[in-house]
Amino acid sequence: MDFTKEIGRRRTFGIISHPDAGKTTLTEKLLLFGGAIQEAGAVKNNKIKKSATSDFMEIERQRGISVATSVLAFIYKNFKINILDTPGHKDFAEDTFRTLTAVDSVIVVIDVAKGVEEQTEKLVEVCRMRNIPIIVFINKLDREGKDAFDLLDEVEQKLGLVVTPLSFPIGMGYDFKGIYNIYEKNINLFSGNSKKNIEETIAFDDLTNSELENVIGSKPAETLRENLELVSGVYPEFDMQAYLDGNLQPVFFGSALNNFGVRELLDCFVEIAPAPRPKMAEERLVEPNEKDFSGFVFKIHANMDPKHRDRLAFVKIVSGTFERNTPYLHVRQGKKLKFSSPNAFFAEKKEIVDVSFAGDIVGLHDTGNFKIGDTLTQGEKLHYRGIPSFSPEHFRYINNADPMKAKQLNKGIDQLMDEGVAQLFTLEMNGRKVIGTVGALQYEVIQYRLEHEYGAKCTYENFPVHKACWVDSEAENEEFVEFKRVKQKFLAKDKHGQLVFLADSAFSLQMTQQKYPSVKLRFTSDKQV
Repeated sequence: MDFTKEIGRRRTFGIISHPDAGKTTLTEKLLLFGGAIQEAGAVKNNKIKKSATSDFMEIERQRGISVATSVLAFIYKNFKINILDTPGHKDFAEDTFRTLTAVDSVIVVIDVAKGVEEQTEKLVEVCRMRNIPIIVFINKLDREGKDAFDLLDEVEQKLGLVVTPLSFPIGMGYDFKGIYNIYEKNINLFSGNSKKNIEETIAFDDLTNSELENVIGSKPAETLRENLELVSGVYPEFDMQAYLDGNLQPVFFGSALNNFGVRELLDCFVEIAPAPRPKMAEERLVEPNEKDFSGFVFKIHANMDPKHRDRLAFVKIVSGTFERNTPYLHVRQGKKLKFSSPNAFFAEKKEIVDVSFAGDIVGLHDTGNFKIGDTLTQGEKLHYRGIPSFSPEHFRYINNADPMKAKQLNKGIDQLMDEGVAQLFTLEMNGRKVIGTVGALQYEVIQYRLEHEYGAKCTYENFPVHKACWVDSEAENEEFVEFKRVKQKFLAKDKHGQLVFLADSAFSLQMTQQKYPSVKLRFTSDKQV
């Protein structure tokens, strides 16, 4: 088996968007093309009994939203494609930010009627900070929406991208006739009943051909010719290198629900998207085709299978090959571990793999050895840079509602925090536990999972905190001791034992900074997560 060839056929990407833009539906349809599933189930609440393959937590099925990142893989045209389907809901943004450390490129899904939404802006900003190649997919064209050119302008202005359309819609909503594929020079006609199967395309190398009128009608044909002329006049030509460097973003149009425009996206994607890319460790730049294995944990998911108490650590392989039953160095703990049943994913289906290559994601059964950001290597001491913890927006005391289950509650909280669902702060004064989250919905998820996965019940009490600030003091000087004495009821320790100041208001934060200038307060923890 040719090692470099194997790595070259890997494509690992994330799908990101604002909630409800059709991200999970697009994932499903990509799996349909890859022959990985026979029938797609939309992610709508209770409308369709078959729920989406990538949403496998009960709470997701009830709400019709994705709350955990799922990993799906399939083979298409001899490429091995790994998709990371991320939660769009802003309450789960941290999970998505972390997932973006594990992808080589992304597809951004935009709703044709709503255009660019706030959550999309944040996520694209993270991608641009890391120069991740981006493809834009404008979805739901079978519904009435904004004009195609207006949408392209909005994407350029709000997301700061330089776009070039590689397909273009013929009509929209009720008048939606199909899509002209600029990249392959053919037309895909829309019949409206293709949810389950895959449409045929008609090749049109020459747009002046009068056959075009017969196929789509004379008015739409005329509009299409005008639009395409405008496209070639206004937008830059597609340049592969500019796309790979993160400086040019191709745009596709389609309707994921109706399975329309998805094949064009996928065909172009496997051709242009990057194979696994080098990654910077603190020590050096690591190339994917190095012989020695290295990888990092970007997500931990407890109880993937409710029947078995298991935790899976998701590891992105950065270099070399990962082999079953081979001892690898856990860099943080400085000990060797070996794994007898590493998993490859296909949503709910997991299979044990003997060997995985750079670019792949493997799931390792974990008994509590891993934290997010941990590095595994063949022996070299490498540390991959993670994403820091951000200060949460919401804070609540967590109380045990069933004294008989204190042990289960503590274990549950511990494991969920390892997963990075939320952050735990323990007050210095009385040892009470405070949970900080990015969004309020996470409290429901924590409560639900504690009850259903650990058999523990909890209640919450509000705890008025404006911001969590990590405390950085050069030395235990008098000022620092004074700060600790005066602010003791606002001090807590995070999971890593770092001191955190929980400021109750913006004013008190400002006053504290003025009064104790030598005490440095930071809004992010630099402990890699």
